[in-house]
Amino acid sequence: MGEQLSQYTTLRLGGPAQDLLTHTDPAAWPDLTHAARRYPEPPFMLGGGSNILAADTAYPGLVIRMATTGITTRLVGDGAVEVTAQAGQPLHHLVTHAAAEQLSGIEYLAGIPGTVGAAPVQNTGAYGQQIADTLTAVTAHDWHTGRTVRLPAASCGFGYRTSHFKAQPGRWTILTVTLRLTRSHHAAPITYRHLADALDVPLGTRPPLPEAVAAVLADRRARGLLLPDDGPDSRQAGSVFLNPLLTPAQAAAVHAAGGPLHRNADGEAVRASAGWLLQQCGHHPGQRLAPGVYCSTRRALTLVARDGATATAFAATLHTLASQVERQMGIRLRPEPVSVSPRP
Repeated sequence: MGEQLSQYTTLRLGGPAQDLLTHTDPAAWPDLTHAARRYPEPPFMLGGGSNILAADTAYPGLVIRMATTGITTRLVGDGAVEVTAQAGQPLHHLVTHAAAEQLSGIEYLAGIPGTVGAAPVQNTGAYGQQIADTLTAVTAHDWHTGRTVRLPAASCGFGYRTSHFKAQPGRWTILTVTLRLTRSHHAAPITYRHLADALDVPLGTRPPLPEAVAAVLADRRARGLLLPDDGPDSRQAGSVFLNPLLTPAQAAAVHAAGGPLHRNADGEAVRASAGWLLQQCGHHPGQRLAPGVYCSTRRALTLVARDGATATAFAATLHTLASQVERQMGIRLRPEPVSVSPRP
């Protein structure tokens, strides 16, 4: 067995992989796909490891760590710029690069951990923006056909924190992501109240891009949404549950109880706050949930690993929390971290 996956996940959990290759040179991708054909199953693709729960037991296959970097731009007219980034580029670096170049469209994604290639998989979003809003195409390798293709946004199946890539695990590897951004000194209009309050401006204000990025980072830091470099909350995978979709009756019950409700981008589907649901079930920041597994010191929705933690205990804790919410609130939670475990 090869390297420990715990070295490459932000939870720092996970056993050894049979083999692990790091992909740094885009031109070498054909050679890498040729090497991958020696294995009975497509490789598991690993980016920044910030949304991964790797099993304690050995992974019997190939893991490819995507570490390609690079950003190119192309003018496309009407004040728009096409930006293409390699899949291993950290998403936050792309956001700050765009802001520095006075390109608007992804500024509210500042501070989100992970890579550019992972962003379309779960349609990463925050503060009213999601990667699908500006994505025009991805270059991806289809392990089913053995071909590398360019897929337009319309073929990606984007939804709330999902896509065709997430719905078909193991089939696709994203190699590059292309966005259409707008040349502007100002950010998109603010649609989130707490961000407007942080800047002391009304909703709908378009702050200068640097101020927007700084405000997002400050707000995420204040609410425990940034990945710390050290300290008791440093081993984490961010929010561990997606905000659940509600029926009209469930939405009415949550509203009557004083809980926050969020609407999807389509303005129709209503979701509850997963963190609020956990709090209603008695969970709170800093709480010990299992040996080595705690709620973060800032919020119940982020679970952290500390000394003595195992991936098995972490996964069992997610199941326990989801069961409690369903039993007490009648609402089912879905875990957000992606499991990496031996195939049955």
